[in-house]
Amino acid sequence: MSEQKLAAELRTEFGKGFARRARAAGQIPAVIYGHGAEPIHINLPGRATTLAVRVSNALLALDVNGEEHLALVKDIQRDPIKQIIEHIDLLTVRKGEKVTVDVAVHVIGEAAIGAVANQEATTVSLEAEATHLPTFVEISIEGRKAGEHVHASDIVLPSGSELLTDPETLIINISEATSEAEEEAAPAAE
Repeated sequence: MSEQKLAAELRTEFGKGFARRARAAGQIPAVIYGHGAEPIHINLPGRATTLAVRVSNALLALDVNGEEHLALVKDIQRDPIKQIIEHIDLLTVRKGEKVTVDVAVHVIGEAAIGAVANQEATTVSLEAEATHLPTFVEISIEGRKAGEHVHASDIVLPSGSELLTDPETLIINISEATSEAEEEAAPAAE
């Protein structure tokens, strides 16, 4: 995943009132922190930032008054009703540095006839280079029969990534499909 380039402005005013005015002007308040440096308070362009952070583990190349900062999105605060971004926390990273991220698990294929796949975990934790973060990992369940399991250790990891999730963590459980007649009979039997 390549970084998204954004121009940012240093922020000198703080507080709720200023944050509201910044959002009304189409900007998103944010803070960059990490590596023991003082936090840098900035404003980001609203629309461009919203588009850039749609993917998980977004890597941003920020130009703050001519100074380049490479940052990973750590947290996004959203309005609970409007779902607009109210504030972003960014973690400064360096090229070649390894970071820990949670990555989505995508299931591809279909289980054998008469079997159903239940996804027990939707993400796994990986350690990867900050500039080469995977957006997801894939697990194929094509033709798997009832009773089979897929554990975290079975995931084929992108090159340069290391699994941090316990290798015995159950990701997918393949079980027998139940018919409607069995489902209706089950509550009556209790």
